[in-house]
Amino acid sequence: MNEIKYAVFTDKSIRLLAKNQYTFNVESRSTRTEIKHWVELFFDVKVIAMNSHRLPIKGRGTRRPIMGHTMHYKRMIITLQPGYSIPSLRTKRN
Repeated sequence: MNEIKYAVFTDKSIRLLAKNQYTFNVESRSTRTEIKHWVELFFDVKVIAMNSHRLPIKGRGTRRPIMGHTMHYKRMIITLQPGYSIPSLRTKRN
């Protein structure tokens, strides 16, 4: 389960919840089949489609003596079969 880092809550990802699509940041080295297996096993749902893209690397700062970049993840948009949902991600956050 270390491949799935966290769920993403942006304006677009909240709009996609109405289409039964969920957005997660995952490790960049993990494959689509691994992520599908973990989502189906952990959340007890059926996945019908997955889209992925790599996020651009952002620089960390120019005032430090050593230049670096932020952590690099892959973002997955996972579509579930009708009738399935992940209730813990659909609840309203305060």
